[in-house]
Amino acid sequence: MLEIAGAVLTALDAGHRLAIGTVTRVLGSAPRTLGTSMAVTDDGRVIGSISGGCVEGALYEAATEVLDDGRGRIDEFGVSNDDAFAAGLSCGGTLEVYLTELAPTGRNAATPAVLDELRAAAAGRAAGLAVILAGPGAGQILSRTRPATDPAHDGDSTLDADSARRIRAELAARIENGQTVLGRVDCAGAEARVLFLVAAPPPRFIIFGAVDFAAALSAAATLLGYRVTVCDARAVFATPERFPSAAEVVVSWPSEYLAGTQTDARTVLCVLTHDEKFDIPLLDTALRLDVAYVGAMGSRRTHEHRLPRLREAGLSAAQLHRLHSPIGLDLGASTPEETAVSILAEVLAARAGATGTPLRDRTGPIHQSAPSPGSGDETVKTAQ
Repeated sequence: MLEIAGAVLTALDAGHRLAIGTVTRVLGSAPRTLGTSMAVTDDGRVIGSISGGCVEGALYEAATEVLDDGRGRIDEFGVSNDDAFAAGLSCGGTLEVYLTELAPTGRNAATPAVLDELRAAAAGRAAGLAVILAGPGAGQILSRTRPATDPAHDGDSTLDADSARRIRAELAARIENGQTVLGRVDCAGAEARVLFLVAAPPPRFIIFGAVDFAAALSAAATLLGYRVTVCDARAVFATPERFPSAAEVVVSWPSEYLAGTQTDARTVLCVLTHDEKFDIPLLDTALRLDVAYVGAMGSRRTHEHRLPRLREAGLSAAQLHRLHSPIGLDLGASTPEETAVSILAEVLAARAGATGTPLRDRTGPIHQSAPSPGSGDETVKTAQ
C-alpha cells in the first residue's frame, strides 16, 4: 500500500474507508511484484493496480465484500481458464492477495504510527509497515514505532510485546536495505507469517556532462522514478534551464563531486563528458564505489584508450569489468532521445541481471518468479 500512499491518505482525510489488496506471494509468471497494492474506496473508486488488468474485476468484488464486513482475508488468483471473462492471470502465474480495511475511525482505523509511515512514503522518504497475514496478531499492521496506547500488545492481545519488538526490529532492517519481504517470525513458539512492506527513496541517477544527450537521459530516467543529478564543471552549460527534469544541477569538478556525494547500491552513474581530464579521475572514483551501474559514453577507440590509464590508476580487472563502455545496448540509436532509451535499457538489464535478449528468442516465463515459500524469507526488491 505504500506505493499508493498519497491517494490512500487523501481518501482517509476525506473520511472514506478503503479495502486495500496487497500482493503477498507471486508464483510463476505475473506482471506485478510482491507488495503491489490496489485499493477500493467506500464510494467505489479504484486506486492503483495489481495485475495490469487481469484480475482487477474480481479483486474489486472481493474488496467490496471486505468493506461490507470489515474482515481481512487472503484470496488467490491463478491461471485463467478458457472462459475469457473468468478471473485469472493469462500470463500463467498465481497471485496471492491480502485484503484488509483501512478506515479513518472505528475498528479498522489507521493508527497515527501507520499514518506517519504512509506520509513518509507519499513524500518519497523511506517507510515501512509489517502486515501480519497469519498466526499470532493476524490482521495487525505494525509500524517502526510503538504506539503510545497499549504498548504491551499494540491493541491485539494475541501478540506479546517481545514478538512485536522482534517484528519491528526486522521491519527496521528491511527498511534499511530497501527490501519488501515475505517472512516468518517466531512469536512465543507460534509462527507468524509477515509481509514487510518497504518504500525506499528514489534511487539516484547521476549524469556527468551537461551535454544534449544528458538532457534526454535526464528526462527519461526521471520517468523511470530516478532522482536525477546533472553535474558539470562548466557553469555556462550546467544550468537548471537546460535540464528542467533534473532534481538538481551541480556545478563542480565531477570526480570531486562524486567523492563527496552520497551513493548506494542502487545508484546509477553515467559519464557523458568526452574529456579525459574529467573521465579518468571520475571513472577511477566511480569504479571503486558500490553502485548499481557505471557507464561511459565514447567510441570503442575511446574506450580502448581509457583502459591503460585506468589500470595505471590502480583499478583491478574486476573493477574495470564493471564499466559499461561503450555505453548502452545495440538498438540502432542515434538521436539523444534514442540514445537515452539505449542507455536505460542497459541499466534495467544490469539491475535485473537480464540479458537484453528479445523475448521471442527466449523460452520460459517472461516475468522472473519469486522464490517458493519455505522456512526462510521470500524476498523481492522493491520496484522503481
